[in-house]
Amino acid sequence: MAILEGIKLGRKVDNRWLWRELSFSLSGGTRLGLVGATGTGKSQLLRAIAGLDSLDQGVIKYKDVCLSGWSLPAYRWEVIYLHQRPTMFEGTVEENLKIVYGLKIHQDKKYNRDLILGLLDLFQRPLEFLQQSATNLSGGEGQIVALMRALQLEPMILLLDECTASLDSETTGRVESAIAAWLSQNQQRACIWTSHDSHQIERVTNKKLLLSSYG
Repeated sequence: MAILEGIKLGRKVDNRWLWRELSFSLSGGTRLGLVGATGTGKSQLLRAIAGLDSLDQGVIKYKDVCLSGWSLPAYRWEVIYLHQRPTMFEGTVEENLKIVYGLKIHQDKKYNRDLILGLLDLFQRPLEFLQQSATNLSGGEGQIVALMRALQLEPMILLLDECTASLDSETTGRVESAIAAWLSQNQQRACIWTSHDSHQIERVTNKKLLLSSYG
């Protein structure tokens, strides 16, 4: 049974179709790779799935409910979009991890420092990393914090848009391991990847969707 579906999706940019009649489905355990040349709209598709961009055609369904029928805060808790340049707020890394618990949708959840310490260990970052200024992080460190911030919320779907682009190969491997561990904790979880590294797509996905130029 599909947990996330795109049905005959279409998106125009400057009166040109990026894609049209595009369909996909994710069931539990699916690791879908979006493949295609630059300009075929991989990021735009992820943004549409995340509810950040509108569609010109088609519908997205999550748990058999159209995206328009979801409260966006509730949907974005379960379907989290991670991109190449994540936003960091003023304050320390740990304050950036805690800030999501101030949102009404997460008011029944509590910051789990033990979980965060486990992720720090996985990414080989010292405890002092939590006290660094988040706005002074490198691009790669920001990507790590964004992933930690997402994983602590235990989402059902991750939309991974070049989420390791600023990382070295060793840290990229650790990110891939963290996402694989997250998937293994719940058989209903799934993810969608984009990457300019075709070898990474081969490593981390078990299904692919080809996007090609449309007219």
